[in-house]
Amino acid sequence: MKIVFIPAKINSEIDAKKMQNLKLPVNIAIAYSIQYKDITFKIKEILSKNHKITSITQVLGCSKPKFIRGTEAILLVSSGKFHAISLSAETNLPVYVLEAGGIKKISKEEVDSFAVRKKASYLKFLNAEKIGILVSTKSGQENLKKAISFKNNLKNKKSYLFMGNNINVKEFENFPDIKAWVNSACPRMDFDSSAINISDLEKN
Repeated sequence: MKIVFIPAKINSEIDAKKMQNLKLPVNIAIAYSIQYKDITFKIKEILSKNHKITSITQVLGCSKPKFIRGTEAILLVSSGKFHAISLSAETNLPVYVLEAGGIKKISKEEVDSFAVRKKASYLKFLNAEKIGILVSTKSGQENLKKAISFKNNLKNKKSYLFMGNNINVKEFENFPDIKAWVNSACPRMDFDSSAINISDLEKN
């Protein structure tokens, strides 16, 4: 059986005049999800007339892109707020989402709310006696060695490894003895769950 992957694309007309009139900082980076790739490069061409495009990069579900110094803001060509809020929180840069020919800036309240949830997850970890360490078997997300090293260096906590190809955060409730979850897989899991990323714990 031969498997063929066909990339999904979003077809949309770009209003060049509207794009040129968007109120954005001069030095901007453009990020996009794969469905919007073709549109993004059209947008880049239009915006380059009045802006300096510091970088253009694709965002993946589990990526944490970096942007060069001098970037004043990020224009995200995508749908939803999943990437937008995470990008704003990680980079401390204003993030604008392009939607319906206009832009919406991710608010400080949205970023602050995300930060509060992350802090709550960290406090749960500190106070937990039993923790679960999540390990994905997916290519590009598998960090078993890091998870084992983290487990071996834990003090005053009982820890258990949970491995799987697909990690369903709804399954957490099936393990009531586990009071905190540490994620070694996709770092975006912290957006819609109480899991805390190993990378965040390594900073503390």
